Amino acid sequence: MTIDLKGRTVLITGAARRIGRLLALSVAEAGGNLILHHGHSPQEAQILMDDVTRLGVEAHILQADLEDGHQAAELLPRAGEFAPVFGLVNSAAIFEPRTLANTDLATWDRHLAINLTAPFLLSQAFARQVTPEGEGRIINILDWRALRPTADHLPYTISKAALAALTQSLATALAPRITVNGLALGAILPPSDKKSTDDILSQVPAGRWARADELTQAFLFLLTGPAYITGEIIHVDGGRHLI
Repeated sequence: MTIDLKGRTVLITGAARRIGRLLALSVAEAGGNLILHHGHSPQEAQILMDDVTRLGVEAHILQADLEDGHQAAELLPRAGEFAPVFGLVNSAAIFEPRTLANTDLATWDRHLAINLTAPFLLSQAFARQVTPEGEGRIINILDWRALRPTADHLPYTISKAALAALTQSLATALAPRITVNGLALGAILPPSDKKSTDDILSQVPAGRWARADELTQAFLFLLTGPAYITGEIIHVDGGRHLI
């Protein structure tokens, strides 16, 4: 049995840009209402809200710096002032090319705060607002590196690996009312810095970038599909995690 998103509200962190934007548009196209979080992208968030409301759904924008634990913890209660939240999508993340040698404590702490602690605090607050008779969905956006840690992007990789573990721990802690699953992504969107992508695709068995609909179909499956699926991490990476 699939869940109809019409009349339901989904909170997406980091919704204003890139992956978050694609996910938000897919929710709107499926008839769901949206709480669009952004950290420091007010113009992009407003453009996105205009785009999704043209699809006939309700949308609200909330700003919060997820590096600040207090702001992260308050984001879900703020969203709940608009409507009960059915789906929480932890998409916001930072991705810095740091190795062991050049990762300082501030960089380490920043990655853990945004990529791990914020999803934990949001999930905790989300669970509190789901009634004993209610249901909910949490989807954590991961990376193929989470299950195949590499030496590059060290603090990012470790934070995502921990988020994968949190995904499975929450699945047991929040059952049966709330399902918790993850999407481990690979070559979905070319780098925003316009760098060459030849090296990236050479390591992807599928040999190409993902289509946007391949991401959104997997996402909507977890958001609206069987509630008997929880604690799963689905790789949408063209087989990258196998190499």
